[in-house]
Amino acid sequence: MFDLKFIRENPETFDKALARRGEEAKSEEIIALDSSRRAIQTEAQAAQARRNEASKMIGKAKAQGNEEEAQALMNEVSGLKTRLSEMEEEERALAEKLNNYLMSLPNMVYDDVPEGESEDDNIEVRTWGKPKDLDFDAKEHFELGEELGMMDFERAAKLSGSRFVVLKGQLARLERALGQFMLDLHTTEHDFTEVLTPAMVRGDALLGTGQLPKFGDDAFQTNTGHWLIPTSEVTLTNLHSDEILDEEELPLRFTAHSQCFRAEAGAAGRDTRGMIRQHQFEKVELVSVTTPEQSDEELERMTACAEEVLKRLHLPYRVVKLCTGDIGFSARRTYDLEVWLPGQGKYREISSCSVCGDFQARRMKMRSRAKGDKKTRFVHTLNGSGLAVGRTLIAVMENYQQANGTIRVPEVLKPYMRGIDVIGS
Repeated sequence: MFDLKFIRENPETFDKALARRGEEAKSEEIIALDSSRRAIQTEAQAAQARRNEASKMIGKAKAQGNEEEAQALMNEVSGLKTRLSEMEEEERALAEKLNNYLMSLPNMVYDDVPEGESEDDNIEVRTWGKPKDLDFDAKEHFELGEELGMMDFERAAKLSGSRFVVLKGQLARLERALGQFMLDLHTTEHDFTEVLTPAMVRGDALLGTGQLPKFGDDAFQTNTGHWLIPTSEVTLTNLHSDEILDEEELPLRFTAHSQCFRAEAGAAGRDTRGMIRQHQFEKVELVSVTTPEQSDEELERMTACAEEVLKRLHLPYRVVKLCTGDIGFSARRTYDLEVWLPGQGKYREISSCSVCGDFQARRMKMRSRAKGDKKTRFVHTLNGSGLAVGRTLIAVMENYQQANGTIRVPEVLKPYMRGIDVIGS
């Protein structure tokens, strides 16, 4: 969502920002819609003022015995009432059209976001760790899991269809251990507050974070009108929607371990085997609410928090800055963490950390006020995966696999695994 005043005063800047996103110029249409709406509002205010004035004059005319003038005034008041009703409907329709138009446009990216058309144009920022040289042919996670009898895609398909999995035994415990480890790290060392949120939300929550209206096809809706969350970013960011926060309390930092649901509407033919791209998966989410002055530093901090999970697990990874053609709809700047997968022989995304500026805050009317200040301003919001639990499970399986098909348990996870050192032994 955008500041209309900014668009009116900086139409060329706005259009250039959209062009970086591959969007056509929109400022002229937006300003025309806004001008029509404002003109109707002005006309309605004048009509209401005249109606009030004429209503007062009716009594005076009657008191003076001037019935003809009184009747004329009553006819005018009646006509103004009808016209006001029409203008109210016209203004409502224009406001709705303008709002829907603005809701469909992506956020403006920061100047330092690299130009590009796809993930191939993202820029590597740094790497950590060195991919291990295995003295055997590395297997992919689904080969390891199926051979151990602990990862079952066939029975999951029998239950739910494609892009689902059933985990059993020690692998199920390992996934649970990963989620618990991430939550413990973020809450005890990184100052995030753990939150348990609903998995179903109203449409307004998805509108607030930017999944609706543009990406409705990628979400699941129930027959009650609720939507299944594609990520707990939706619930965590909306916790303080339509509220005014004290700036002394910012930043707010939340984390949640939740089930996530995505239709993967645009993923036909991609990652059809294994757990990389599922309709249902688990994720530990990180969300921060800050002042505008804090948000850039908070993005670096949040990214470091997500990186720390990979460091503790000793998983090699790299950080990339997303280009204009790959960055998310609501983001102004995004860092992706990509973990090394020996089975695939390449890095794959395991986390995205984004700063959204006031884009989401405007959509959900979330503001802040400094102590002693009467004015409010929109907060900045940030979100990141800390991490995607299923993809972390994949990374652990592939990086800790042994020649005999068993999987070593990372040292940091052993307290959560009740003494299990090797999965499948």
